[in-house]
Amino acid sequence: MSLYDRLETVRRATSAAPTTSPTARVEQAPRRTDPFATVKASVHQALLDSLGPQLYDPNLEQAELDQRVRQTLQHVIDAEQTPLSNADRTRIAQEVSDEILGHGPLEPFLRDNDVTEVMVNGAANVFVERGGRIYRVDAAFTSEAHLRRTIDKIVGRIGRRVDEASPLVDARLPDGSRVNAVIPPIALDGSMLTVRKFAADPFTDRDLIAFGTLTEQVADFLRACVLGRRNILISGGTGSGKTTTLNVLSSYLPEDERIVTIEDAAELQLRQQHVLRMEARPANIEGRGQIAIRDLVRNALRMRPDRIIVGEVRDGAALDMLQAMNTGHDGSITTVHANSPRDSLSRLETMVLMGGIELPVRAIRDQVASAIDLVIQQARLKDGTRRIVQICEVEGMEGDVITLQDLFTFDYKAGRDEHGRFLGELVSTGLRPKFLDQLSDVGIQLPQSMFVRPFR
Repeated sequence: MSLYDRLETVRRATSAAPTTSPTARVEQAPRRTDPFATVKASVHQALLDSLGPQLYDPNLEQAELDQRVRQTLQHVIDAEQTPLSNADRTRIAQEVSDEILGHGPLEPFLRDNDVTEVMVNGAANVFVERGGRIYRVDAAFTSEAHLRRTIDKIVGRIGRRVDEASPLVDARLPDGSRVNAVIPPIALDGSMLTVRKFAADPFTDRDLIAFGTLTEQVADFLRACVLGRRNILISGGTGSGKTTTLNVLSSYLPEDERIVTIEDAAELQLRQQHVLRMEARPANIEGRGQIAIRDLVRNALRMRPDRIIVGEVRDGAALDMLQAMNTGHDGSITTVHANSPRDSLSRLETMVLMGGIELPVRAIRDQVASAIDLVIQQARLKDGTRRIVQICEVEGMEGDVITLQDLFTFDYKAGRDEHGRFLGELVSTGLRPKFLDQLSDVGIQLPQSMFVRPFR
């Protein structure tokens, strides 16, 4: 028998054999049917008939609408002829209320503080992230149309749209949670919805220290850098915790400063009194009316800001941001997607070129080197935790190369515990930042012990 014949025999035997992997069993499992689907549909329709236009009255306060819906819902369920236990009545009332007032089957997970991300891969597949790990949950939309209605409700609330002409959309929930939706024909197996939840009560540096994201020593150093008006770039991959760190750093900003925030979808949670928030706007159905991040950065320069906080730079806005940092708006903070501090500076360079302005590479690097003082690198480690793994100072230029100096690095050599969690933390490299004298000039003194390399 030839090699081809032997391989073909193995392929046929493999394809004919039943699949026994846990993943395959999940995919082949029959879809769970809801025994109360008919009752819920009847209650839902009766509720719509009873309240009618009140559900969409813009002059009605949300709290008052919630109260009316729940009161009417209780009367409708009490009038339902189908025999139901008290537990079933409570469940039906909650699910119909979630559908009317919230986001249907996603609402229990949006209320769950342990869930950090909700992912919908088509109407029948819902996954959540807990503790940095992804789990499939026993929840589903009744149909693709049901899922699309939920997506339309989310994006319509902030004046955005999603349809076949514009099948990709970024939006946000009222609490600031980030939402991304993709619908057919781009999504081949049904609409996809991703919700990255934000804590109702923003995390503080104490929380990040408890999580192991940073240490108390590093928190003191970063607070000094913010108060000392150092320009900071937070770098990391998707879901690495960049925005959370940006929120924490923003909490160090003084109350007497005028702060302008610029975001694609508003999610920053600043508590200062003098905060001006701006959000980019996509084009309308005619392809007009787009307001890009770059437009907002330019406009922010005319608003007499003390600080400019950009949620993320991803295009030609990088050039305007660098110029702002270099023309008196020091102490600004932004984030960028990159795998390392060196990569983050290269990405800024590339994004400046995306702005369509032909500048020599050396001139761009000079701008980057003089604008950025500190790069904070975030990562989501294999154990699911989000950590700051590197803090670098941008020293300047040597020839045509931007020079970086590591100030703190994550100690991977500390190993892991019995649960696979990393035991390491950020430790000093023993090098002192060059801008310590500038911090001292504005009255910020840092102890020398902060930059002593630990002996191991």
